[in-house]
Amino acid sequence: MYAHLGVGFLTLDGWPGLALPPEDAETYGENATRKAGAVARATGLPALADDSGLEIDALDGAPGVRSHRFLGDAATDAERNAQVLALLRHVPDARRTARYRAAVAIASPDGSVRVFEGTCDGVIASHPRGRGGFGYDPIFVVAGGGRTMAELAPEEKNRISHRARALRAAEPYLVEVLRQTREERPTPGAN
Repeated sequence: MYAHLGVGFLTLDGWPGLALPPEDAETYGENATRKAGAVARATGLPALADDSGLEIDALDGAPGVRSHRFLGDAATDAERNAQVLALLRHVPDARRTARYRAAVAIASPDGSVRVFEGTCDGVIASHPRGRGGFGYDPIFVVAGGGRTMAELAPEEKNRISHRARALRAAEPYLVEVLRQTREERPTPGAN
């Protein structure tokens, strides 16, 4: 997605001892901010982190920020999906509206952080469909498309997803942070 920026991105694989803070905040933005801030402080580099979840209107926004921990850490995606469908079994199609929401945080080593959000609207299906994706993708029907996220090709999902929308919103700021970082750090071998 960012090849046009002419920079390389590193993953946490290069810092095996770096532990991320738990995702126990009340909002996606707070969880993403904690993770990005921890990485920026530990590495001395700008860091990008995200958090996301599924919000179902008929369930008052649940599972929400606890989407991955819905039913506990040991639950599988299939178990979480089955529970959502059970909770909605008597809810008419018109009231099964939902959205995926993502927050992307970009943190600088100096402590500054900006958060960007993206959403993808849809409805909850009556049963799982599709083999792609992960999490709630088999039960999330994308608005206007009639297909679940799990039925979309990866390229299509990556173009319309909540995470892609948050990253697109973050891109101008990310470019500025990377430009400033490049100016502050001399190129190796340059005099």
